[in-house]
Amino acid sequence: MSMGLAMNTGPLKETFYISHGSPTLSIDEQLPARHFLQSFKQKVFSQRPSSILVISGHWETTNPTVNVVSGPNDTIYDFYGFPKSMYQLKYPAPGAPKLARRVKELLMSSGFSQVSEDKKRGLDHGAWVPLMLMYPEADIPVCQLSIQTDKDATYHYNLGRALAPLKDEGVLVVGSGATTHNLRALRESKDGSVASWALEFDNWLKDALLNGRYGDVNEYKEKAPYAKVAHPWPDHFYPLHVAMGAAGETAKAELIHHSWSLHSLSYASYKFTSSS
Repeated sequence: MSMGLAMNTGPLKETFYISHGSPTLSIDEQLPARHFLQSFKQKVFSQRPSSILVISGHWETTNPTVNVVSGPNDTIYDFYGFPKSMYQLKYPAPGAPKLARRVKELLMSSGFSQVSEDKKRGLDHGAWVPLMLMYPEADIPVCQLSIQTDKDATYHYNLGRALAPLKDEGVLVVGSGATTHNLRALRESKDGSVASWALEFDNWLKDALLNGRYGDVNEYKEKAPYAKVAHPWPDHFYPLHVAMGAAGETAKAELIHHSWSLHSLSYASYKFTSSS
């Protein structure tokens, strides 16, 4: 028996991939991406979702796992050596246990045989930092789904495809990562210059997405320039594939924000709009 969610806000057509970049996004008023996220409801997506599913690059598990939380989510400070004020921020959005179990149901019915539940985990900064800016009232239930970095991009695209029915149930699916994510290559850039490899990868991805070449994006390790430099580890890129899959293979991609920080960190963010 299906545990479909109440459609009190109406069906959605969109999914999103948000580049959350550095944890300082939570406090740094000089980051353009911060202002973009603060204007999200007014300028990008005004419809209120029934609940939010976040696939963050900061939660890796062996099997797909959902956090099943009743009551407010804890705020996880999974970053080190940053200003003290960042560790005092809270995002006590309610958990979404019904959504968590619906996600589990959809995945298992699509062939993901092992889906786990975590009843203690709150929201990592890949979830709460962007959501704090997008939905500061913290009044929309939030659930997280983990990624599996020992799997490939196509696996995560198929994970997203299994979640496509959530849109019809008013659920906002958000992948949260970084379009380029090589922490060893980050450095201050006083003149605003950007590493050539980062520009090439970023432009390749934009061209592939805007032209609907989702198969190429799934095969980015073979097809994209500097793929291994842009993503030495795929954790911050796989959330894109989940959001892309959840929108559907005929979805239209749109670049909704673009900025750079620290010489090679792209904040490119995308909206995927389903055609059906």
